[in-house]
Amino acid sequence: MSTNNFSSEELARYNRHIIIPEFGMEGQLKLKNAKVMVIGTGGLGSPLLLYLAAAGVGTLGIVDFDVVDESNLQRQVLFSVNDVGRPKVEAAKERIEGINPHIKVNAYNVQLTSENALELFKDYDLVADGTDNFPTRYLVNDACVFTGIPNIYASIFRFDGQVSVFNYTDKNGQTGPNYRDLYAEPPPPGLVPSCAEGGVLGVLPGIIGSLQANEVIKVITGIGEPLSGKLYTFDALTFSSRTFKIGKDKTNPLTGEHPTQKTLIDYEQFCGIPQENEANKVAEITVQELKDWMVQGKDFQLIDVREPHEYDIVNIGAELIPLKSVVQNAAKIDRDRPVVVHCKMGGRSATAIKALQEKGFDNLLNLKGGITAFAKEIDTSLVTY
Repeated sequence: MSTNNFSSEELARYNRHIIIPEFGMEGQLKLKNAKVMVIGTGGLGSPLLLYLAAAGVGTLGIVDFDVVDESNLQRQVLFSVNDVGRPKVEAAKERIEGINPHIKVNAYNVQLTSENALELFKDYDLVADGTDNFPTRYLVNDACVFTGIPNIYASIFRFDGQVSVFNYTDKNGQTGPNYRDLYAEPPPPGLVPSCAEGGVLGVLPGIIGSLQANEVIKVITGIGEPLSGKLYTFDALTFSSRTFKIGKDKTNPLTGEHPTQKTLIDYEQFCGIPQENEANKVAEITVQELKDWMVQGKDFQLIDVREPHEYDIVNIGAELIPLKSVVQNAAKIDRDRPVVVHCKMGGRSATAIKALQEKGFDNLLNLKGGITAFAKEIDTSLVTY
């Protein structure tokens, strides 16, 4: 393989790859010519992007529409305190280009949706999914199936991680299982909390994200045996791991014996996430309005439906009634004066209100943005997490 494809600086940079007999110049050239789309720049996306950039992947696409928050720094090693408040893709692009000026970075400061996924994916060789919610995971999977590219998957929660390679076509032209073969249907809404609600050990994303980067490199270069048809699981507490086989599901609506889905769909609806319309929208109160009530001495009750460990981190003096026990403790909630219900960001409190409304409550208000908004807009001395 000719060295004319690399500058002298690149040859020096990638020397440790090139001198591996099984990798060599050919493997490094494959990395240079590859185009990888990374969805999310969070806990998984951070190590994933750092290592893919350092390895010499020629083109990296980054999709994220969030901004850097101080609470991200516990695990999202791509960012520093100077990045707080900046768009994540902007800060990520700057950091990655500082690591490797020989690669191209495309930043997409947008939310991945059914309307833009196929267009975003069509120019890339594979997608690495670093998201933390089920609607986006199904969207990424389906878009990869429809565009015919591999989906390098990983997920993390508390002390546990998973890695797999979906929709991978091997040298014999056989395409392996996809995400829907492993998880035919999403769990009921609220059953599996996100990392923001359930937490994650800070080093776990680094471990799992690095394994995910390893699978990306293997798929691009053709070395080793990718985790196609397999699910790798890791337990950080016991330092144990297992690898399970994944088979194809004959009823898979995309790739089964009788496919029924030909296009991308509404994935929030598919995952059972309530749509915001007048029929199911709960009444809200803003954090500024809540502050005014407090200053005015208005007679109201304040309920916090988070978990006790979250309450210990930060609270605004509300009565703690965790979501899972709110219906059983309905007698503690007033019916004859306004009641403001809050959680971290407003999702669990909305769920609590809907459950209580079924018990006849008609005086409940959801704190818009939750205690996170209160800490950012009203009392900046409060801790955010």
